[in-house]
Amino acid sequence: MKLIFGCGYLGERVAALWEQRGETVVAVTRSADRAKAWTAAGRSAIVADVTQADTLKRLPQADTVLWAVGFDRSTNAKMRDVYVSGLSNTLTTLAEHPPGRFVYVSSTSVYGHADGEVIDESSTCTPDRENGHVCLEAEALLQNGPLAEQTIILRLAGIYGPGRLPNLARLSAGEAIAAEPEHRLNLIHVDDAAAAVTVASTENVESPNLFVVADGQPVKRREFYQQAATLWQTLPPVFDPVLASRSRRGSTADKRIDNTKLRHNLLPTLLYPDFQSGLTGIHSAGEETGN
Repeated sequence: MKLIFGCGYLGERVAALWEQRGETVVAVTRSADRAKAWTAAGRSAIVADVTQADTLKRLPQADTVLWAVGFDRSTNAKMRDVYVSGLSNTLTTLAEHPPGRFVYVSSTSVYGHADGEVIDESSTCTPDRENGHVCLEAEALLQNGPLAEQTIILRLAGIYGPGRLPNLARLSAGEAIAAEPEHRLNLIHVDDAAAAVTVASTENVESPNLFVVADGQPVKRREFYQQAATLWQTLPPVFDPVLASRSRRGSTADKRIDNTKLRHNLLPTLLYPDFQSGLTGIHSAGEETGN
């Protein structure tokens, strides 16, 4: 049985892949509405809040656990409360009946700004924003916790795909994108990210282990958004680097992620090996302009 914490954009696709293999999947979500949607689709769901340890008492025993919890900015919770304290609560509960595999979805934000450097699993982590700091702290918690030997950490680059095309609404409206146009994006299509999770959950992948999950083809933001503007026939991209430096969600990072370990040990073939194939596939499927 597979247990998913975080049944959102990535978690749903992982669940579908597991179900195609005949696996039973149970989702853990803090949202009662989200749980109803899952049960209406013929799936099982548990309403629990990882920041509240007593709500986790009814967790079933699972052979594989996926932690892909997103941060809901509409709540009063702090990021550390969810990603670190919430993970700690979960690990304490699972330790009573430990799973064979724990797959943790982290972020390449742990590497920080990077100044155009090539980044891989051996690179030093110097996060410069809150999400990077809490992800790194959560990773340390796992690596030193009761499930360390069962854990695989996946540091995901920026996820994109149907329904998640960053800044396309701004592009369509002719509004400035808060980013440095000559700095690079590192991306992974959601279908490839889901495939990486499902492969990481199998017993033939050695654990503990750590992978960066990216398509390995970093692209300058200007090039990415010019391609998007051409496909969706919007106005040309406009950038505001000053806004990027001031905004909580703007980006001035400039990394070049090397995915050699991913390709050699986890996912040799990507469905979308570069941003061109990813954007073209989304557009061909009739995806409308998104956020």
